[in-house]
Parts: sequence; structure tokens; C-alpha cells
Amino acid sequence: MTMRILKLFFVPLSITVLFSCKSKPETEANEKFVMSDTMMNRCQFLAVKKEQVKNQLKLFGKITADNNRLAQVYPIMGGSVLKINVELGDYVKQGQVLATVRSGDVAQLKKEKLDALSDLALAEKNVQVAKDLFAGKLNSEKDVIAAEKELEKAKAEVGRINEVYNIYHLSGGTVYDIISPIDGFVVLKDINQNELLRNDKSDIIFSIAQIDEVWAVANVNESDISRIKVGYDAVIQTIAYPDEVFTGKIDRVFNAIDPETKAMKAIVKIKNADLKLKPEMNASISLNYLEGKELIAIPTSAVIFDKSKYWIMVFKSRDNIETRQVKIHNQIGETTYITSGVDEGEKIISKNGLLIYDALND
Repeated sequence: MTMRILKLFFVPLSITVLFSCKSKPETEANEKFVMSDTMMNRCQFLAVKKEQVKNQLKLFGKITADNNRLAQVYPIMGGSVLKINVELGDYVKQGQVLATVRSGDVAQLKKEKLDALSDLALAEKNVQVAKDLFAGKLNSEKDVIAAEKELEKAKAEVGRINEVYNIYHLSGGTVYDIISPIDGFVVLKDINQNELLRNDKSDIIFSIAQIDEVWAVANVNESDISRIKVGYDAVIQTIAYPDEVFTGKIDRVFNAIDPETKAMKAIVKIKNADLKLKPEMNASISLNYLEGKELIAIPTSAVIFDKSKYWIMVFKSRDNIETRQVKIHNQIGETTYITSGVDEGEKIISKNGLLIYDALND
């Protein structure tokens, strides 16, 4: 009797359990994801296309003055430096006196000028005498011609000395001024007060540069020479302004290897209107160049890195969004080049795709 009661009790319970399982609704996992209006407004979409592949080469170098806007000043004669009027970094005007030198050579030049003027006066007098004698038939025409030639020589010598005075801005006495030949900044100074300048000193004592336009001189390793061409865009950064970039183009490539650095030089011209860039600053130079092939180019913001792989979200409709793995060729700034995983013309989510990725793949 007891066994029957247990059996009767067990059967209805089993039926109840089965009924409960059959009546349970489908799980949320089987529900389809549909992109909401809010998500649509937060995302951006782009039909991908192929572009010429750009690449970047990072070089190192320094800022220098443009050689075409640089004047180097040498001592014109030996002597003792009496006074220096400028210091390194000063701005000077054309014709401004940089330094004053007392020189025995100037005194000698003054004597030569006086001698030349005396010879000229004598030569003029001799010509007049020769002409008078020729008129009185006391000498020949040949004597007149010889006197005139001596006069021409005397005039030439006076002209030469006057030209030297003009070139070196000499005014007489034993002192001469070293003059700035252009407007610009003093970027080199190698002269001291009371220094004795030798006659054979051929070193530069001042360099004056106009730095509203400067050069970034990049050192190019042999392995990178084939990638460098005139006209390539360049981005320059310095330690002094780490958050600021300067732009320019390769203006010149020296087709020779520097024996000291074992590198080739490339020059980038940079506008420097605010004068932030100073000669001798260290600089990093990033060059953008074309690889000569086309690949799918997408915004870097569209790429999602997860599980050691790269992904993008391919958009077909609100309820048809695909998580697609892609292979990356390279990334330059805001552009990423893709070798596989997406075809030209397909539409992708280019901004805030991570929101959709998390919703679909969590």
C-alpha cells in the first residue's frame, strides 16, 4: 500500500516538471542585436576605398641657418680688439658696428693712399709739362703718350685704394670697424676684447643669420637613402617645444656620404616667423613618402585591438553588423592601411565602433 502511494505521488510531480520546461520562454542569447537611434547618432560610417600607401621615416638632425641667408664675417686686417659691441644672440642691422680694432695695417694703408695721391698729382703735372714741351717742339709725341700712361697708372692706384677703403669702411687713422653685412641675429661670435688678431687669421669671428626661415639638416643612413626624395613632406619636432610640430619639405639632398657621420645629408626648409627654432637645436625629422602601391585605407579610429588581434565593425544594416578581423600593413597618423579583411566599397563604423564591438562580443 505504501509503495503505491509513493508511485502515485511521483508521477504527477514528473508531469509538472516536464510541463514547466516546455513552457519556459527562449533565452535572451537568441535575441538579435539591433542598433538603436542613440548609437547610430554617436557613430560615424565610412565606405572604404583604396589609396596610395604612405609610410614614414624618422630621422635625427639639427636646426641650422639657411646658408643663403647667412653672412660670415672675417677680420680684414690684424690688430688689437678695442671694443666689442654685440653678443651671441643679439639682433643687428646692416651696417652696424660689431667690433672696433686698432691696426698697424690700417696706418700702412693710409700711407699708401697718401703716396698714391702724391703720385697722381705728380703724374698730372708731368702730363701738362710734356704737352707744353710738345707744343714748343721740345719733345716728341711719344713723350706725351708715356706721361699720359703714367697718369692712368696713378689714377688706377688711387681708385684701388679708395675701393679698399669703401669695402672695409675705413675712415683713416689706425682704427677700423668690423661691420655687419646684413640684418640678422649673431649666431656665432669668436672674438674677445683685447684679443690680438693675427694678419694670417682666417677664422670666422662673427656669423649673422636671418632665421625667419631655417633648415633642418637630417642625417640619412645608407639603408634609407633610396626612400628620400626632394619634395617629400616633413614634420619636425624639438626638445624645446615637445608638444609643437613644425612642417616643411625636403629642399635638397646631398649626394655624398659625410665621412664623420657616415650618413647622407638632407635639408628641410622650415618657415620660422615666430623665431622659435634656433640654430644648433637638436631635432627629429619625420618624412612621409609613398610606397608605390595601393591598399584599403581606413581611419585609425575604426581599428579595435583586442585579444592580440585587430578588428573592425562592418556595417550592413542596423541588425546586421559584423565583427571582422583585419591585417594591418602600417599606420601613419590618423590613417591605417589594411592588407586583408575588408573589401573596397564595404561600409565600416569609423568612430565609436568599440561600443558596438562590446555589445556584440561581451
